[in-house]
Parts: sequence; structure tokens; C-alpha cells
Amino acid sequence: MTVFGLESGFMLVVELVLLAVKVFTFVNSLLWSSESYTAAGKLTKPAWSIILGLGLAVQVLMPGGPISLLNLVFTIAAFVYLADVRPALSNLTRRR
Repeated sequence: MTVFGLESGFMLVVELVLLAVKVFTFVNSLLWSSESYTAAGKLTKPAWSIILGLGLAVQVLMPGGPISLLNLVFTIAAFVYLADVRPALSNLTRRR
């Protein structure tokens, strides 16, 4: 196995992991109600759904791999959703 084979295999794994993250964040953003986003003090549900949906579309439709500039921007948005918005939304539900 050559270095280029290892690199392409690693990039494929990274791209698949980022695709899974973007699919998860997009689906998760659709599961919460619009009122939840407002109560948490975050962007609206349509705004997050559009941002994460565009990120998913860019990942799937545009070539350039996971390190293209547009893909990096939407990857950061997905991680912001995971780190900031999703915990704020989940804190709104009452735990038993």
C-alpha cells in the first residue's frame, strides 16, 4: 500500500464521518419545534434547518472533499449546532 492509498482511504473515512454528522444534525434540527428554538434563545428552526440542509447538500453534491472552503464552513455550522444549540434544546425538556 502506498502513501497515496493511505491518504485517499483516510480522506474517505473523514468524508463519511462528516457526512454522518451533517445528516444527524439536519435530521435532529427538524425534530424540535419552532417554539423550542425561540425558548432556547437560538436562531429559528427554519434558519438552522436551511443552514444544515445546505451543508448536507454541499457535502453530497459539490466535489472538493471535506477540505473545500464551503464544506468547512458548513462543517463548522454543524459542530456549532451540536455543541451549542442541541444541548440548549435538550435542556428545555423535563427529565424524570
